[in-house]
Amino acid sequence: MRPVTVAIPVLNGGKTLPGVLEAVRGQRVEREVEVVVCDSGSTDDSRELAVRAGARVVDIPPGRFAHGPARNLLMHHARGEFVAMLTQDAEPVDERWLARLLEGFELADAVALVYGPYLPRPQAAPRAAADLERFFALMSPQAEPRIDRLDPAERELPGAVLFGRRTYFTDANGCLRREAWERVPFPEVAYAEDHALALAMLRAGYAKVYLPAAGVLHSHQYTPVQRFRRAFDDYRGVLEVYGWRSPADGRHWVLQLRGRLGTEARALRAGRVAPWRWPLALTAAALDHAAQLTGAVLGSRSDRLPAWARRAASLDRRATFEPLGLDSAPESEASITTEAGGAGGQTPAAADRS
Repeated sequence: MRPVTVAIPVLNGGKTLPGVLEAVRGQRVEREVEVVVCDSGSTDDSRELAVRAGARVVDIPPGRFAHGPARNLLMHHARGEFVAMLTQDAEPVDERWLARLLEGFELADAVALVYGPYLPRPQAAPRAAADLERFFALMSPQAEPRIDRLDPAERELPGAVLFGRRTYFTDANGCLRREAWERVPFPEVAYAEDHALALAMLRAGYAKVYLPAAGVLHSHQYTPVQRFRRAFDDYRGVLEVYGWRSPADGRHWVLQLRGRLGTEARALRAGRVAPWRWPLALTAAALDHAAQLTGAVLGSRSDRLPAWARRAASLDRRATFEPLGLDSAPESEASITTEAGGAGGQTPAAADRS
């Protein structure tokens, strides 16, 4: 039986990487597990940590890292029939994480991608934890596995129409079938490579599975400025992949902010937070959500900004705008489904779209 690979891109991950590697070593799965790390010039002890943990390390020069090419490089060096992908700060929540991802490939015919949710770390701020829980609850409100595929007639639809839960995928907690990747590799892009891969895979006739039980600890605490910049990068990626823009009219922005603050107020009430604490809590929430909404609007229009403005707005300091032009289906359903295999034959948006 061929091994299963866990692949991790790394840059100065010394604080969280040991926990990730330990959790991977503790996986209970009936296959050999190999770990492949792509290090892009760490100046801490990340590389040595990976070697001591038994990982095979692939090096790329500092400054040459881009998300799509790095994942393809990891896939080239992986021996596994299935390749699970993490990041240096995405820690499997238990010893069954990898086994659950592998089981997802048996839920339908021609499954190419399986992914799970992010769970908040114990020290995560309440708002960050609530945001993650709400986002992934939208993927499957009943907390059951979700199977997505595109009907043949849907595969020629514009990306902006397909954007949403059906095409969402994350390679911070996802697994790929090698055979599918050999037909449809990661696009060679700097950002949003997982969105682009999922769209291309679905258009090629493959299916995608979401497993709520296959979680990883993966959360961040951002300041409002960082929140703005992260949203800018995320929605620039959405524009590059799907051609989708977040609505920019002021009324929509205000309604979105008001709805989010209503959710925050209900959470404060449910948590029995003292009323005198509400003004400060809601002010902090308003700044955070306003920053995210504004970053989404500007990121969705990053093609209209000069390079210096894109760099200034970006958390990654990326100045480019690189539309992918994915609005075409690479292969027919018949050739893909026959060769990808799978079992079950079951055929059952970001996340607020179907």
